[in-house]
Amino acid sequence: MLNFLSNQTVLKLELDNIELSYNNRKILSGIYLCGKTGEVTGILGRNGSGKTSILRILFGNLNSKYGNVRLDGIHQQQKLFKTGKVAYLPQHQLLPKQIKVDDAFKTFNVNWTAFTSIFTSFERYRKWRVSTLSSGELRLIETYLILNSNKKIILLDEPFSFISPVYIDKIKAIIDEKKVNSILVITDHFYEVILEISDHLYLIKNGCSKGILSKKQLQQEGYVS
Repeated sequence: MLNFLSNQTVLKLELDNIELSYNNRKILSGIYLCGKTGEVTGILGRNGSGKTSILRILFGNLNSKYGNVRLDGIHQQQKLFKTGKVAYLPQHQLLPKQIKVDDAFKTFNVNWTAFTSIFTSFERYRKWRVSTLSSGELRLIETYLILNSNKKIILLDEPFSFISPVYIDKIKAIIDEKKVNSILVITDHFYEVILEISDHLYLIKNGCSKGILSKKQLQQEGYVS
């Protein structure tokens, strides 16, 4: 359910007319995606379908042959990452291996005490280097930092990967809180989580995007059994 936005400017993000190929193999050819402040936009699709490419095209560090990124209907000549309006959690590791956890929080200007009040078991990691953390612990920290970056647009690629099930509900609650002031676009293989948290959902199949309303529709599309 959408949160009510009080005295809040609603920003609309659209991606349209995308065409992308790798080694003469067409990856994307009929993509439309829309997200708004106060909403979570979910993206599902099989490996290699182009989900990560869509987020990178939105962020601006991947060029497509054709494409149109619009904010409030205005085509963006400048890459979004140059505007200061967007934060992106890539699929690969975000933080340098040798940075200490508390230095990472200082770099992102995110409150450590607020974090450990939610994830109490992480208090002991404050002076640890991120290279000593497990994949799940590191992913949780990176996801939290991006969600608390105070950006108008937040792009999350596989935020739930390796994260312990005990923490997934807490991340979902943070996402629900942060969407009040931001557009959130999320892709992940945990399709049931994406179904639950998304206000709008797209399935990427055969290079095209299709709006999805239910798990039954995903079954009809052959995405789940």
